[in-house]
Amino acid sequence: MTAWLSLLQRFSALILAPLVLVHLGLMVYAIGDGLTAAEILERTRGSILWGAFYGLFVIAAAVHGPIGLRTVLAEMTPWHGKSLDLAMLAFGLALLGLGARALLAVVLPGAAP
Repeated sequence: MTAWLSLLQRFSALILAPLVLVHLGLMVYAIGDGLTAAEILERTRGSILWGAFYGLFVIAAAVHGPIGLRTVLAEMTPWHGKSLDLAMLAFGLALLGLGARALLAVVLPGAAP
C-alpha cells in the first residue's frame, strides 16, 4: 500500500504544482492591481473555468496533504497502522469538504464570500 500512496502523492504533486503557481501568480497580480477579495469573487462567480480549476486544486490537495502527513507521522511518532490510515482518511475527507465549501463561495452566484 505504501508504494501506491507514494505514487498517488507524486501524481497529485504533478497536478498541484502548476495550479499553485497559477493561483499565486493570479493573487499577486490581483492584489497588486488593488482588487479586494469581494472584487475577485465578483469576477469568479458563475465561471465554469474557475470552478474546474479550483475543483481540481481542492481534490489534488485533499489527496496530497494527508498522504504526506501520514508519512511524517509514521516516521516521527510511534503512530502506525490502521488507526493512522483512518485518521488520515478522515483528514482528507475534511479537506475535501472544506475545499468544496470554499469552492462554492468562489463560483456560485449569490454565495456568501
